[in-house]
Amino acid sequence: MERFEESNVLLPFGACCFGRFITREKRFSVLVELDSGEKCWAHTNNTGAMLGLLRRGERVLLSKAENSARKLPFTLEAVCRRECLPKGIRETWVGVNTRVPNALLEAGFLARRLPFLASFTIMQREKTRGKSRLDAWFSGSDGPDFWVECKNVTLVEDGVAAFPDAPSARACKHLIELMDIVRSGERAGLFLLVQRNDAHCFGAADYIDRHYATLFSEARDSGVEIFAYTTRFSLSGITLGEPLPLVPKYVF
Repeated sequence: MERFEESNVLLPFGACCFGRFITREKRFSVLVELDSGEKCWAHTNNTGAMLGLLRRGERVLLSKAENSARKLPFTLEAVCRRECLPKGIRETWVGVNTRVPNALLEAGFLARRLPFLASFTIMQREKTRGKSRLDAWFSGSDGPDFWVECKNVTLVEDGVAAFPDAPSARACKHLIELMDIVRSGERAGLFLLVQRNDAHCFGAADYIDRHYATLFSEARDSGVEIFAYTTRFSLSGITLGEPLPLVPKYVF
């Protein structure tokens, strides 16, 4: 796990511990073995496939719940992905907490670390628009308001970060909503937080969900603004990494 200056941390972890993944038998929980040898169930808010991550014996990072009365005392924050390469084993920490993208978007906005939000002064999370609720709304510039939907990205193949990692009707619905916002004269964006640091670019995963990939291309053409960022992990917390270029249109 990386070491960087405490001042760069945007989302501190609080109390954390390490363990090893054993199994996932329930939608919102995983069985882990702590470094102390104790086995326990930990909460996971990531109900997706987490493709290629949940391998028995892999190292995991757990945060301790602030509420001591909570049924599951730990939350799964990240999984260490190990790959055998010609030069040895490469370890990459991958964040799986789906609450992080929206929280890091807000933290990055307040810290003025996201150039695409530099002209805005007001942010509201979980704002309702019509019958939909989007992750974030920004205002305060001379132009139209800006609606942003966040996605957590954990899949990387051959250096290309990709989303989704399982067919997602909900993610498709969000793209349609963003395109509708653009047609109404407002701005709409997709913030893709790649919770790992080994990606070089981003593209929609048509090999997993072709319908989503088609809508993703349509959204780009219609004016939906797309921003992909990597993250960096330390024992202290998470910070924003580098922005990623998008793969050329229609490659997937």
